[in-house]
Amino acid sequence: MFALISVSIAPAFALLSFFYLKDEYELEPIYAIFRTFIYGALLVFPIMFIQYAFQEEGIAQTPFLQSYFIYGLFEEFFKWFIFIFTTYKYSKFNTVYDGIVYGVSISLGFATVENILYLFAHGIEFAFSRAIFPVSSHALFGVIMGYYLGRAKFSPNNGILSLLLALLLPTFLHGTYDFILEAIENQWLYGLIPFMVILWMLSLRKVKVANEISHQQV
Repeated sequence: MFALISVSIAPAFALLSFFYLKDEYELEPIYAIFRTFIYGALLVFPIMFIQYAFQEEGIAQTPFLQSYFIYGLFEEFFKWFIFIFTTYKYSKFNTVYDGIVYGVSISLGFATVENILYLFAHGIEFAFSRAIFPVSSHALFGVIMGYYLGRAKFSPNNGILSLLLALLLPTFLHGTYDFILEAIENQWLYGLIPFMVILWMLSLRKVKVANEISHQQV
């Protein structure tokens, strides 16, 4: 059991450390990162309950609706919601890049609990593929969300568009990730590998731009 839990949480902490240390201005307090991580972890259970209820009632069970609505929208909306009503108010959230750190933290809190539950149900042999695909993708959705929430917080025009993009872009990307799994079935790797490469490139670009803006803020 110890080994299973260890391999379940290791990818999340590796990814969180990577994006945390990419901050070129001022590292965020560990307690604040941990708090947002826990917020994300606690989201798993209400979201799973809602998804289970939809499945049992046979509502929105086509591959498209499942991918973009049941998984993409539900999961990203709750992460976006909890970010705005908790983390957005942090006094230490004082640069655009901080949004990325907190977005990744919330997303990886969610991904870690989801990963533990999955590996308990299906076995430790799936740990590597889970680290490369689901856990990494959650972190990258968090980068996109956090970047736009950072832009929204420090926008001179209230950043309504950035707030919307912080929800809509991760929802679209998340839905596309799941739709590839649903639609291509046994050949999903052929679609998912290029998707993940593009997602990493997009996310690292946001990291670079966020650091550049953060330097201008100070």
